[in-house]
Amino acid sequence: MRQIVLDTETTGIDPKEGHRIIEIGCVEVVNRRLTGNHFHAYINPGRHIEQEAIEVHGITNEFLADKPVFSTVANDFVNFIKGAQLVIHNAPFDVGFMDHEFKMEAQTKGVVTSKICDVLDTLTLARKMHPGQKNNLDALCKRYGIDNSHRTLHGALLDAEILADVYLLMTGGQTKLKLASSGTSDADATALRRIERSANKLKVIKASADELEQHEARLNIVQEAGGSCIWRPE
Repeated sequence: MRQIVLDTETTGIDPKEGHRIIEIGCVEVVNRRLTGNHFHAYINPGRHIEQEAIEVHGITNEFLADKPVFSTVANDFVNFIKGAQLVIHNAPFDVGFMDHEFKMEAQTKGVVTSKICDVLDTLTLARKMHPGQKNNLDALCKRYGIDNSHRTLHGALLDAEILADVYLLMTGGQTKLKLASSGTSDADATALRRIERSANKLKVIKASADELEQHEARLNIVQEAGGSCIWRPE
């Protein structure tokens, strides 16, 4: 099973108001293991970024001035996610922006996210698993013991990596996290985590002699009442 854990950063909160994607971060998971393959791009939106958005992700207009426009990366992005299950926290937000971008470009005009990918919303999943609790990414990191102290600002690739950790822990029971060595700094947000299931064997606790005696007495009561005992051979 191929999954793409995805996050975006944008100029604002509503594509209907002309806001655009400025960063895309994706990490690939195959059979519940991070492969090391990822897609990452900063994008020049051709418009001003709202100050409130800059305060969230720290990406400035000046930084994006020399970055490619969406049409330059559109085909590579579609090819990377096509056919996979997208794992996104608050999926309607990101998917809404993606579909808006696809619609605006000639080469992706007919592309609709839901038609090329299955979409799993981890926010919906978290609300079902933890009703009445905070379920943003920071809260989930705290709940599942994931160190996100290096996440002082939002960033699409870093958030996708953290979300991959959260998702695998939410859906796979006990795991062990290891940070892969990539020769890059945390600030570059390019270190990919690895997930390993714990190989420790379960401890077997045997019943005591007293417990076995009580068990046999209970089976006698069942049989005397005419019941069938599957724990005793006929």
